[in-house]
Amino acid sequence: MNGATQPPYVREKFYRRDRRSVPAARGFARRALADWGFGDRSDDVVLCVSELATNALLHGVPPGRGFKLCLFLDGVGGPLRVEVHDSGDGHPCIPDAGEGDESGRGLLLVEVLADKWGVGERNPGKIVWCEFAEIATPAGRSG
Repeated sequence: MNGATQPPYVREKFYRRDRRSVPAARGFARRALADWGFGDRSDDVVLCVSELATNALLHGVPPGRGFKLCLFLDGVGGPLRVEVHDSGDGHPCIPDAGEGDESGRGLLLVEVLADKWGVGERNPGKIVWCEFAEIATPAGRSG
């Protein structure tokens, strides 16, 4: 689905297991947020999309598979939900990253920036999601 003009607003897209998928997912999210007419917290949302997509590629997408990014805005003012679906095993968690570590902070960023985050089941795989409760009202949209 490319998007809806009536609440709930929905955008979703599938990405291959490719290093170009993360910047493509960021751009997709940024365009959806702009189309929906809000700027509040959009940088936080895009950063969380980037982190969840990166984790899916590094840890959740077996060779030959990809991941799906879903954005849901449930009516005027939110909440906004970001989901990344992948077919990999495992349960994401926030690792203890040391001061000199160069990775391992993606989910920590999601935890700090989003209002909620979690992991849901999918067969095969999982859905890693985050939510943003306070989103500015989309321009030109009414309840």
